[in-house]
Amino acid sequence: MTAITDKVNYHAEGNVGVITINNPPVNALSVGVRAGIQGGIEAANKDDSVSSVVIVCDGRTFIAGADITEFGKPPQEPSLHQVIGSIEMSNKPVVAAIHGTALGGGLETALGCHYRVASPKAQVGLPEVKLGILPGAGGTQRLPRVVGIPMALEMITSGNPIKADKALEVGLVDEIADGDLKSTAIAFAEKVVAEGRPLIKISDRDEKLQAAKDNPGIFDDFRKSIARKARNFEAPENCIKAVQASTELPFPEGLKRERELFIELMEGEQSISQRYFFFAERQAAKIPDVPKDTPLIDINKVGIIGAGTMGGGIAMNFLQAGIPVTIVETTQEALDKGVALIEKNYAATVSKGRMSREAMDKCMSLLSPTTELEDVKDVDIVIEAIFENMDVKKELFAKLDGICKDGAILATNTSTLDVEEIGDVTERPEYVIGLHFFSPANVMKLLEEVRTTKTSKSVMATCMALAKRIGKVPAMVGVCEGFVGNRILHRRSEQATQLIMEGALPQDVDRVLFDFGMPMGPFAMSDLAGNDVGWRIRQGKGETSPIADAICELGRFGQKTGSGYYLYKEGSRTPTPDPVVEEIILKASADAGIERREISDQEILERCIYPMINEGAKILEEGIATRASDIDVIWVYGYGWPVYRGGPMRYAEAVGLETVYNSLVAYQEKFGDYFKPAALLERLVKEGKSFS
Repeated sequence: MTAITDKVNYHAEGNVGVITINNPPVNALSVGVRAGIQGGIEAANKDDSVSSVVIVCDGRTFIAGADITEFGKPPQEPSLHQVIGSIEMSNKPVVAAIHGTALGGGLETALGCHYRVASPKAQVGLPEVKLGILPGAGGTQRLPRVVGIPMALEMITSGNPIKADKALEVGLVDEIADGDLKSTAIAFAEKVVAEGRPLIKISDRDEKLQAAKDNPGIFDDFRKSIARKARNFEAPENCIKAVQASTELPFPEGLKRERELFIELMEGEQSISQRYFFFAERQAAKIPDVPKDTPLIDINKVGIIGAGTMGGGIAMNFLQAGIPVTIVETTQEALDKGVALIEKNYAATVSKGRMSREAMDKCMSLLSPTTELEDVKDVDIVIEAIFENMDVKKELFAKLDGICKDGAILATNTSTLDVEEIGDVTERPEYVIGLHFFSPANVMKLLEEVRTTKTSKSVMATCMALAKRIGKVPAMVGVCEGFVGNRILHRRSEQATQLIMEGALPQDVDRVLFDFGMPMGPFAMSDLAGNDVGWRIRQGKGETSPIADAICELGRFGQKTGSGYYLYKEGSRTPTPDPVVEEIILKASADAGIERREISDQEILERCIYPMINEGAKILEEGIATRASDIDVIWVYGYGWPVYRGGPMRYAEAVGLETVYNSLVAYQEKFGDYFKPAALLERLVKEGKSFS
């Protein structure tokens, strides 16, 4: 065996040259890997004892993409284009042996090979769009020549991989290995030579492009089909343009066009933010004061208190992960209703083809419904998901403390209440933690985990690992009212309400924030969630909100009643502005002695967004969040902040902290100390530093 580089070896097995890549953990295409592949191809072509070549990877996966740490740095040769070119121009057939995932540059490398063999569980895809870029090493030009334009467009603009059997069906791989992958690939390479098969260069193929050449309208049709989910994203449009170039330009010119479109995205703010978020998400799972080797508590059985919409949704996460759940309600009627809702949700997933009936039956078999609280005595973690009332929660936790076994974790799903206070009613405050699931809990990826001053490191580490096990993205935060997500949301809600008091209307505020990239504005969101929820919370605190309260007093609770801040036609979720609401707003302004005025879109945006950023700075000052990027993860996954803007704290850096600071100062002079910049924000601006 010859070491080409420290990451790539070459040796001959019979008359097949084998290039082996070993760059843990995912065999990313670092310069050492690129140089090694190119050197291996050169060695094989000079080796008279071999007649074909196999490229294979050690470890758990084939090449899973580019080395993202090289992004933004001066390029080092050989480029991936050069490497793929050397593979394609090899005078001996080259076979890619794919296991795990061949993603991004990994699939582009495989597409440069003459043939591809895959293990049964392999997946292949081009996920670059999720980083705000496009496949930049020929992927947009070669993939369409293999799978055709429609499928290439879908794969490249979604970034989603396909499984080996589908890849075989569409001709993306040539054979699926029954046994050992490397042995199968070597045998396949020998067969290629024995049968005198041609060196298939994908760049020379164009038969799969003809249908699109005959029907160029296919590209505009596809744009329309993804318009909603691709709203405001720049990368999908450039992906479409690049794929279209494969039908309009010769291959070399198509590569040049792909490169132009790639660089345009790479240098743009959206890709910078999406790449930032890629690392932010991974960083959020790390708690600085919790060592990696912290012992974990075994979680083999879960208890959930409350079978309502939230409790049922939480249960579904664990059931789908194969973890048995005991779910508790106070009455049989409420319990039956909750279980029926879980079953209904699973049935809907089955009807859409996203789940098999067998998988649904397996999930339901793991669910144990009960009206007896004592039935959670043997669970490893119990999660409370009842209504937001501190006295009731404290009473429940005192009971659970006496029922649950020693070492069991007691978690609350509260979205606002003091977890520390809840934990203090127990004899095990070190085992108490907040697990704030977002609604719908079986869909939303964020899990805001709330540590108290007494929560043990083992409990924190266990809950972070458990989040990953059930497919959630966790972020650990400290205790304060609303924690991180809702505390920041409250600042936006306050300003949205104040803006309509001063002169804007709900549809103005919602339009500005929707155009910014949010899935909906604050008033449409309130209608969706139910205006009565906030009304009850205000009543419990003795607080009032003249416009919101007046709307609720009319029974306008939102979509569920057909009216709220907007009107909703029967069976529709489309909001329609309502003159009745405008009258309520005008009266509230008059009663408060406010002279209404025209408010610009820019002011609406700044007054909704900049106080959020300012509150984020205060949260960092107080140590409630460990990193600014954790706040961004919470807002992207919990509240639909557009990932191409990176999160509120990343957006502040894109706009410029000084710009945010100066705007807050100007609003403070005009409207008062509500807008006073946080001390951290002021210090960072004066020192020329950033949140990161």
